Amino acid sequence: MPSLKKNAFTYATIVAMGGFVFGIDAALISGTTNYLTEEFTLNELQLGVAVGAPAWGVLLALVFVGYAVNRIGRKRALQISAAVYLISALGSAFAPNYWTFVSARFLGGLAFSSISMASMYIGEIAPPKWRGKLVSMIQINIVVGLSAAYFINYVIQNWANSGAEWVGALGIDTNTWRWMLGSEIIFALLWFILLFTIPRSPVWLVLKGKIEDAKNTLLKVIPENEVNSQIVEMQESLKAQGSDHSDWAQLKEVFGRPMRITFIIAMTLAIAQQSTGINAILFYAPTVFEQLGIGTDAAFAQSVWIGLISVVFTILGLMAVDKIGRRPMILGGMLWIIISLAICFYGFKSADYSISKEHVTELTEIQNSERLNILVGKSYESDIDFKNALIETLGEKDAKAHSSILIQKAANIDGILILIGILSFIAAFQSTIGPVMWVLFSEIFPISNRGMAIPFFVFITSITSSFVQTFFPWQLENLGISSTLLFYTSTVAIGLVILFIYLKETKNMTIEEVQLALAPKKK
Repeated sequence: MPSLKKNAFTYATIVAMGGFVFGIDAALISGTTNYLTEEFTLNELQLGVAVGAPAWGVLLALVFVGYAVNRIGRKRALQISAAVYLISALGSAFAPNYWTFVSARFLGGLAFSSISMASMYIGEIAPPKWRGKLVSMIQINIVVGLSAAYFINYVIQNWANSGAEWVGALGIDTNTWRWMLGSEIIFALLWFILLFTIPRSPVWLVLKGKIEDAKNTLLKVIPENEVNSQIVEMQESLKAQGSDHSDWAQLKEVFGRPMRITFIIAMTLAIAQQSTGINAILFYAPTVFEQLGIGTDAAFAQSVWIGLISVVFTILGLMAVDKIGRRPMILGGMLWIIISLAICFYGFKSADYSISKEHVTELTEIQNSERLNILVGKSYESDIDFKNALIETLGEKDAKAHSSILIQKAANIDGILILIGILSFIAAFQSTIGPVMWVLFSEIFPISNRGMAIPFFVFITSITSSFVQTFFPWQLENLGISSTLLFYTSTVAIGLVILFIYLKETKNMTIEEVQLALAPKKK
């Protein structure tokens, strides 16, 4: 029996490593935004496109993922995703120009669909009593990957500024962002190799009529006397779907009246989860912290705190979800997020920005810094007003090139309050709506259409995320950080109201009981 458990955990660990690679790929970009802006002379929208390109890539992938996992199998589809991650990492690190970089990032987004495939594979191969724990490994791997990315960026940033001879010899000081993004190569390659050691999904083998192969796979993870009953359950589950297994038939069922409440819950969760602004904070973490006036190096260090908070609170959330329940964790978490964002909004809104004569003297890195004397003695109530004044005084190019150091000098802000708000927001998201949305998605859809329903609502989540990532730099530049946070707070509040009305508790319910609980009341 111990060997069966070991096999199950080994296969799940290998597949869940896709979450780690996803986290690495998603968060490494956070340390490169200023370098990319300078390297390719980008405006805010171009930077947003570069950072958000993977989110658009995953939209394309999700259109075909259902077909791929059924046609070539979960294992082969995962291997292709790992290969795509590897190619994307190489292309991003060695990109000679902006559009090559965007293309490589977009290609990496195609592999983001591996998260839904990994959940599917682990759910199909894991013994029932370990399924929840094993599927949850994906979420833990994601936040560990995010944390690793922040730490890698922090270390490489320190190396680049160390002045060490070996750093110059390797070009880390002149190609800092390329080393950051290139660090993904080793992890993507390792995952690709390890995926050759896992068996094919028993559910897919049954779907293809390869019953003996399915039995051989199950013998590796469950006792021999349970294998036949598992095979029978899989066959009966497939028969229950009826003769029409087409994607169109499943999609029609998702939009049908019997699933109206389920549709409202899933759509609200899919939009609200990303409308919190979580990916804007995670992917642009150093940029956000620079708004506190703490400087680039400190911003990288604070980003490491985000990673640590993410890991700790994700683990706590996954430990609590079966004890506390889905509804209180989602609603309580969203309220916690609203309060956290409101704290950040207040902190930034109450800030002001001013330049002194001492600041002008200290800013030796700015050519002809005496141009700033015209701003001495003036106070600006928002980062937008201050940035506009810098553009008028220094010109757009110099203002953008030195905005970080200028904000650091000029900001009169309650940095501790805002830092508490941001870390509280991360803790709230990672322990509640972040992981619990995936738990709910695995519960609220019937077997007959979950193959189409889950990718569809993941598509909604991804498109929301892509808009958030793409337009965040533009929002910072044109609306300011406080107004951007207020926008996120408002969208979460709307989602909270909708879910308070419609969301039902699904803890300890069978799939059939969940469907009855979510069915519209007959008039």
